Amino acid sequence: MEEFNKDDISIVWDASKCIHAGHCVELLPNVYRPNLKPWIQPDNASKEEIISQVSKCPSGALTIKK
Repeated sequence: MEEFNKDDISIVWDASKCIHAGHCVELLPNVYRPNLKPWIQPDNASKEEIISQVSKCPSGALTIKK
């Protein structure tokens, strides 16, 4: 698992659960940039936008840690 910090939260990505549905990239293309390292760049969206998007991850690969 990898963690990406934004303010007082972290986006946690569990690659073993990811089904590559692409919802993250579709909803927040400035945050989820598969061709860059690191591929998750949480500073490019508000905390509220990130929390909303993560709640829509169909596989549960993305979660929020507070």
